[in-house]
Amino acid sequence: MESSWTTAAWELLVTAARSPRRARGRMLEDALRQAVRSGHIAAGTRLPSSRELAADLGVSRGVVTEVYGRLVAEGHLVGRQGAGTWVVDLPRQAPPPAPIAAAPLVDFKPGSPDLSLFPRAAWANLCRKVLTEMPHAVLDYGDSRGFLPLRTELAALLSRRRGVVVDPERIIICGGFAQALSLVARFLRTQGKTLIGEELPGDSKGCSIFGPAGVSSVSIAVDENGMDVDALAASGCHAALVTPTHQFPTGIVYQPPRRKQLLEWARDTGGLIIEDDYDGEFRYDRAPLAALQSTAPDLVAYAGSVSKSLAPGMRLGWLLPPARLLEPLAALKHGDDRGRPVLDQAVLAAFLRSGRYDRQLRLCQRTYRERRDTLVRALADQLPEARVTGVAAGLHAVVTLPASFGAEDELVRAAADVGVNVVPFGRYGGTGPGFVLGFSHLSATTIDKGISLVAAAWLT
Repeated sequence: MESSWTTAAWELLVTAARSPRRARGRMLEDALRQAVRSGHIAAGTRLPSSRELAADLGVSRGVVTEVYGRLVAEGHLVGRQGAGTWVVDLPRQAPPPAPIAAAPLVDFKPGSPDLSLFPRAAWANLCRKVLTEMPHAVLDYGDSRGFLPLRTELAALLSRRRGVVVDPERIIICGGFAQALSLVARFLRTQGKTLIGEELPGDSKGCSIFGPAGVSSVSIAVDENGMDVDALAASGCHAALVTPTHQFPTGIVYQPPRRKQLLEWARDTGGLIIEDDYDGEFRYDRAPLAALQSTAPDLVAYAGSVSKSLAPGMRLGWLLPPARLLEPLAALKHGDDRGRPVLDQAVLAAFLRSGRYDRQLRLCQRTYRERRDTLVRALADQLPEARVTGVAAGLHAVVTLPASFGAEDELVRAAADVGVNVVPFGRYGGTGPGFVLGFSHLSATTIDKGISLVAAAWLT
């Protein structure tokens, strides 16, 4: 076999040579043609003589001679008198590009931070500083719970800003909220607790996580005060996944009596509350409400991430479980990945320690508050029938319309026809017509334009 032939090409020919005798010539011809067309035998390659290739493949020389002759006639090979048979440099037609759907002029998708706010310069400077000063030993395998300096800085941050009861030793650094939820779900399964209550309306984060983890979810209704705890108790769930500080998508805040009732459910039944504090920092009309975990750290597995404050692509989050669950969850985490990339953790620790994270939060809060105000004003001006519900917080707003406007799906299509993407409330299990409009990633000008377009489409 020539050294310029790929293993794949040789395997094609050997397989063809082992075909039944009647089909062997045709199969060998097809295999050689495929090897040439695919590039497994490169253009300009000199093929073995018919005698050599026949001997290598264990077929008659006449079969190889016929194959060479047919491929020469087709233009795949060229025979040079006294110089052998060579692969022709065939022009290859590039496959047609896949059709690309036109991007909407304005995309009100919810939950997306403004990625242009990511502190690139500060992050780059800290990367260089951390790499310069980091001891070599830090680059070895470390504690799978996470880089201790990061856990220490996070403990201080969460205690100060979210009221969380925390010890650095109890924090597990995760690949975002998704891994934190997966760890908890898999632990529950080991305890024979396989039913988790999710909010309705809700994000259904568990859809892609609970199945592989071996658990199931039950939708529990949310009203203006929070999750219906009586319904939760009646469901037989072993855990509840909640967003009490700013419920997604309704935007309500769990009221103190409902928070108390939820904690009592967990205490009385041995249930676990999984708190997703996905955007608890972003409250625009008053100080953020403390995390539910601050009231009963022994009943709540608290989780958060930097997805909204920095960038989702960083895949950095944290899980703070009740003390009794720390060891088994840490063992599961060790089995997952033996720890997150240490350099990313070290830079985030330095970012927190320097005070830049607090400045980043203030920048995001100011920017997102201004954009929410723009959205509310635009709606009041362009769609006075619309009502914005929920508290002034987060990265999205819920907008409801009178039933006279028509069905949600019709309104979605009308918006799309003018180049605007809106997400219907019904997608999250809510009743409409209503929409969950993300604003944090859009400029004021774009928000005004988008509302103007949909108003014209919906009012005509």
